[in-house]
Amino acid sequence: LVAGCGVENKTENPQQVAESAAPSVMLNTQVSAPVAKKVPHEMTAHGVTRNDNYYWMRLTDEQKLSRDPDDQTKDVLSYIKEEKEYIGSGLAHTNNLQEKIYNEIVGRIKKDDNTVPFLDNGYFYYSRFESEKEYSIHCRKKESLESSEEIILDENKLSKNYDYFDLGNFNVSPNNEWVAYSVDTLSRRFFTIFFKNLKTGEILPQTIPNTTGNIAWADDSEHIFYTSKNKVTLLSEKIYRHKLGTSSSEDMLVHEEKDESFYTGVYRSKSGKYIFIWSSSTLASDYQFLRSDDPYGKFQSFTPRVENHEYSIEHYEDHFYIISNWDALNNRLLKTKEKETERNNWMEIIPHRANSHLLSMEIFKKHLVLNERNDGLLSIRVINLKNGDDHYLKFNERTPTAYTSVNENFDTNILRFSYSSMLTPGSIFDYDMDTREKTLLKQQEVIGGYDQEQYQDEIIYASARDGQIIPIYLVYRKDLKKKASQPLLLYGYGSYGSTEDPYFSIVRLSLLDRGFIYAVANIRGSQIFGRKSYDDGKMLNKKNTFYDFIDAARYLIKNNYTSPNELFCEGGSAGGLLIGTVINMEPQLWKGAIASVPFVDVVTTMSDPSIPLTSNEWDEWGDPREKKEYDYILSYSPYDQITQKKYPNLLVTAGYFDSQVQYWEPLKYVAKLRDNWIGNNKLYLHINMEAGHSGKSGRFQIYREYALGLAFILDIAGVDQ
Repeated sequence: LVAGCGVENKTENPQQVAESAAPSVMLNTQVSAPVAKKVPHEMTAHGVTRNDNYYWMRLTDEQKLSRDPDDQTKDVLSYIKEEKEYIGSGLAHTNNLQEKIYNEIVGRIKKDDNTVPFLDNGYFYYSRFESEKEYSIHCRKKESLESSEEIILDENKLSKNYDYFDLGNFNVSPNNEWVAYSVDTLSRRFFTIFFKNLKTGEILPQTIPNTTGNIAWADDSEHIFYTSKNKVTLLSEKIYRHKLGTSSSEDMLVHEEKDESFYTGVYRSKSGKYIFIWSSSTLASDYQFLRSDDPYGKFQSFTPRVENHEYSIEHYEDHFYIISNWDALNNRLLKTKEKETERNNWMEIIPHRANSHLLSMEIFKKHLVLNERNDGLLSIRVINLKNGDDHYLKFNERTPTAYTSVNENFDTNILRFSYSSMLTPGSIFDYDMDTREKTLLKQQEVIGGYDQEQYQDEIIYASARDGQIIPIYLVYRKDLKKKASQPLLLYGYGSYGSTEDPYFSIVRLSLLDRGFIYAVANIRGSQIFGRKSYDDGKMLNKKNTFYDFIDAARYLIKNNYTSPNELFCEGGSAGGLLIGTVINMEPQLWKGAIASVPFVDVVTTMSDPSIPLTSNEWDEWGDPREKKEYDYILSYSPYDQITQKKYPNLLVTAGYFDSQVQYWEPLKYVAKLRDNWIGNNKLYLHINMEAGHSGKSGRFQIYREYALGLAFILDIAGVDQ
């Protein structure tokens, strides 16, 4: 948790200043809880004035990256350092437990592992790990798996001089001679695109900075299309065409998204015939398309952008297939001819169904595969395009999650899909869509052994206060399940329509094997029962998300799974907002909580379009420039609703370079909580100075933070082994 002692000076890297801490922490010396200075900062809207004493903690990117920090930056880093010393001291007695849990988790990981190869354009592609190395090695073999291996990219070499490394995407050119790949070394999700010649190994000196990392090749293997980002708002906003070997300053702008509530991006169709530009907001989407053999052509609108119309498209022979919410809350399937793409030409193939949510599709020469959600669970539907035969894949578990995997080959009757459950490790299958036979290609191997029969999963259904159903997925170890209540960790998210499907976790085993139940509540704000579940949990319905989570917790207590003295909750990002809100609303309901990179200062952030991603999310949370929406957001915003009370034990995490939730939100949140904290429960902040929203990079180091979180929970629960 705490780096070695450093000497602060004007030329030192700012995050090194914050990382340095007194070595006395290692001696278990008690450190007092930090007290942040207060600098009044008033903000007035709609006749309401709010005072934010910790607004001063907000730094610009330039301040964070400066080698010569100003006084404000020094004050912020000094406070961060105090928080790091405090958590280092307060959790020092769990260091052995943290190390034990970390070793358990990484000990379950197969060190030298390969992904399942897939065929694309004459080559089999796969990635592999070498023992003890943090990153992937990406490879291919020509025509046969018996051919000699060709290393495309070795992330271990590419990441050698960086504290953080993320390979965003890599795409091989249609002639198989070039790979375009993107890299982020700061964790702000700004990617630089590089080009490597796969024949000579040469990496071109010409790079493309400030991109989303996504790449679409034209047929000539000389041009790519990519998306640039706004340096302030971080929104993707411009599409450029680039020619290999030229400076990015010469790139041609082919599309600019003028509406700041939209993201935009570009990709190549699976058929290879088209380049698509997409634009998407919370409530609308549209597409433009260009033949991939005509990189200097003009992109054509698929159909005019319409408010409240979301759709996606796939190309097939001389048609496009379309999933659309046009007069269809849960979507319907349509198709149209290549030259008749405007909406009034679309023909319905599968109508809207109230009890089935159509999510995505995969096109093959003879089959159409649909990902759907039925009764809350993901399912895969296969339609034979030649004879109309229609069937669903069948599974025998209580908590199955199945979805299509990598399917680059168009002319095949084999579908590759992924499968998992609360009990079954992640698995890759090939499925013959004609004979309906499944072939297991690979299942996640749990080193040291995993006996699935030792564990039990359940789906239970709680009732919300307004009568709506809340599915809860549970898993526990059979021999440690008590008839009386026992420790339980309840996880939730409930935003953006993101649904928490059942999945297996090697991390979770360290909790289950110590007598915990793990539970996932699928609350409104997700799309657990279709689009209505989402609409009922956002904007002016957002409080349903929080009420559902609280009601799920009460159901678990009422049915003797747990008790308030044994119940823990966890959520991250928008799920951190959930945690911040429910512990404000019902602090006595929880023994402890983890709020990871939490979005907690909702009013201030959503009132400021200069803060990254704000304008794109007004249709998710509401626009505080409107009084009704301002008042509603203010009524639940965790930072604004902090009052003096006895909060549960709480661990808050943050990333200094977080591009999604700016670091100052959790930093201010903890400072204000400390000023209102009553009682002896623990409040800790762990801020990662080398990472962003997703924590550390690499396949092992990320588990240090998981081990910290589990040790915090177990310590509060009285488990020290």
